[in-house]
Amino acid sequence: MIENELIAQITRAVLDGDPEVATDTTHKALEAGIDPLRILNEGLMAGSDEVGKRFESGEYFLPELMLAGRALKAAMEILNPSLAGKIQTAESQGSLRVVIATIQTDIHDIGKNIVASMLTAAGYDVTDLGVDVPLKTILDKAAEGGARVIALSALLTTSMPYMKDLINLLEVRGLRQKYIVLVGGASVTEGWARDIGSDGTARNAAQAVTLVRELLKS
Repeated sequence: MIENELIAQITRAVLDGDPEVATDTTHKALEAGIDPLRILNEGLMAGSDEVGKRFESGEYFLPELMLAGRALKAAMEILNPSLAGKIQTAESQGSLRVVIATIQTDIHDIGKNIVASMLTAAGYDVTDLGVDVPLKTILDKAAEGGARVIALSALLTTSMPYMKDLINLLEVRGLRQKYIVLVGGASVTEGWARDIGSDGTARNAAQAVTLVRELLKS
């Protein structure tokens, strides 16, 4: 019963966007001997999924998403050491690595930060390169870190074409099949994402996590 209560409290902390409660309860759950994977899946990810549903239904808005992302990130800093070696075997760790960036000429990062936090909470090894990141830097960091996923963000319509440029660059180098390339931003539509040759887009951070899971499985 105590374990169930702690898991429920972790989920509630994510929904409330409370980093202090999220970290404190995660500590307590680990001390109580709860499996880290259960904490991740039944506690943090359950909260993340519910946040996504509430955002889609109009019950939550951007501030709630941001707070939830902070709570997730804080809890994952406590949980990550205990998760090491449990999520995937060492041989397949590369499939869990994600490089995320706001594309060059764009300095907006709120949406990117939320997605990065959600992916981290889902157990992915996320390298956030920041904003206004040159294409070469993104590709170099993806190669250096052995990433499987490249996630690109842009709010400005004038910056969006650089996403297509990155995909073209991968194709020219013969590396397109090596990476899953996801794009996102306020003006990015599913049709546009498909037209530029990306592997998809998501309406919010929770859906981005789901999309990454599905694409890695396939």
